[in-house]
Amino acid sequence: MKQYLLSVYPPEVTADAPPPANIDEIMRDVDALNEQHRAAGAWVFAGGLHPSSTATVVRLEGEEVLTTDGPFVEGKEHIGGFRVIKAPDLERGS
Repeated sequence: MKQYLLSVYPPEVTADAPPPANIDEIMRDVDALNEQHRAAGAWVFAGGLHPSSTATVVRLEGEEVLTTDGPFVEGKEHIGGFRVIKAPDLERGS
């Protein structure tokens, strides 16, 4: 069976982000989705990521590994988490 990576794009922590009071509800929805994938035998792995403000860029220059603070590109969307599922095809994977 094929595996698919589903990217999660949450809002950045800004004035437009959900208020902290809504986070519990959002996390219940995330847990419910994970449980649906588990019940269907599709769940492989899921994980959340720290905000983009904590990002470190790692790149190789010759034999030296260079690191710099911050995301590599400026953007309005950043991956905040992911899940890996298995499904026979893309249509049945959602």
